[in-house]
Amino acid sequence: MKITFLIHNVYGIGGTIRTTLNLAGALADRHEVTVVSMLRHRASPRFAIDPRVTVVPLVDIRPEAADVTDPFHRQPAEVFPVSEARYKQYSRLTDRRAEEYLRDCDADAIIGTRPGINVYLSRFGSRRALRIAQEHLTHDTHSKKLRAQLGRHYRTLDAVVTTTEADAAVYRSKMRLPGVRILAIPNGVPEPAVRPADGTAKVIAAAGRLVRGKRFDLLIEAFSTVAAKHPDWSLRLYGTGTDRERLQRLIDERDLGGRATLMGVVSPIDTAFAEASIVASASDAESFGMTIVEAMRCGVPVVSTDCPLGPAGIIQDGVDGLLVPMNDERALTAALLDLIADPEARRRMGAAARVSARRFDPAALSLTYDELFTGLATTRRARAWQRERAAWRGRAGRALRRLRR
Repeated sequence: MKITFLIHNVYGIGGTIRTTLNLAGALADRHEVTVVSMLRHRASPRFAIDPRVTVVPLVDIRPEAADVTDPFHRQPAEVFPVSEARYKQYSRLTDRRAEEYLRDCDADAIIGTRPGINVYLSRFGSRRALRIAQEHLTHDTHSKKLRAQLGRHYRTLDAVVTTTEADAAVYRSKMRLPGVRILAIPNGVPEPAVRPADGTAKVIAAAGRLVRGKRFDLLIEAFSTVAAKHPDWSLRLYGTGTDRERLQRLIDERDLGGRATLMGVVSPIDTAFAEASIVASASDAESFGMTIVEAMRCGVPVVSTDCPLGPAGIIQDGVDGLLVPMNDERALTAALLDLIADPEARRRMGAAARVSARRFDPAALSLTYDELFTGLATTRRARAWQRERAAWRGRAGRALRRLRR
């Protein structure tokens, strides 16, 4: 079977890139897999890619590339949704290249990995292929305007896959998609190639984009109290983003220099997590929680805010990690202090985390995708009838309303 993934920029760093490559590598055990990157901004991808997976970039935006002088590159996109967060990075050239690629694509299944790209898949993807939209964000994080656009386009697809059952339920209740299967398949995280943490390092780690929604500022504030009581412990923050300077100022203001450190980007993150005894996540929202699973696979217990929608579906509170209320510095501080004071609890939760996180192994999740492909193929006619019947009812309802007016 030929499987194609459509991704924003496989040459960058991010959770969607990691999980796409994890799944692509697992599927390559049985299938011919291609990853199509809408954009390319550097010579080589930052993440290792399974050599069996073919990478196809569509628009090269490196300064020396011919594509940057193409007149269409300087014109705004007409197909990619204006209300999509990445809109400004797209152009008429991206629209054209996506159309050209998808028009000639002979894949049996095509999987889009972000909303705007899923619109490309709806508009240009061959009806012969199974067309699947992955949602790595959540329904409610999309603007009302984008949700309306996605509702129109997602109706033409075969499936919408979210990362959590909670988000799948929201899509089922709020986006009417007759004939489209809506289901949850979590992101995959492979077994790390490092020795698991032993719980003795006096290090708290956190990782992610340095943006306000991740609430690294809350974590730094909590750590300032921790540091006063346990001066031998340190905080390491991994990642990059627009909030870096503000976070560094906060570290300086709290006199945490040398104790709390912005470590920059580390890839893979496994080694960094294995060198910690606690991993913390203070986010206001998580569509899934890749870093939580990555830490757990390294045998590290995670203290996380119980934010929508991912953490509570990953962490068993008090068993393999701890959940605390959102935006609650005291609760976050107390949870960190509890684990610092109890090495045995850290080791016990870390061991439980390793066992629990096995359910996110990409090999097992790739089999779930195989089942999805088979199910979608065998129900294609029945789902087409559901879609047509819903369309007929919609037309009849609109005609009746016109007559009543």
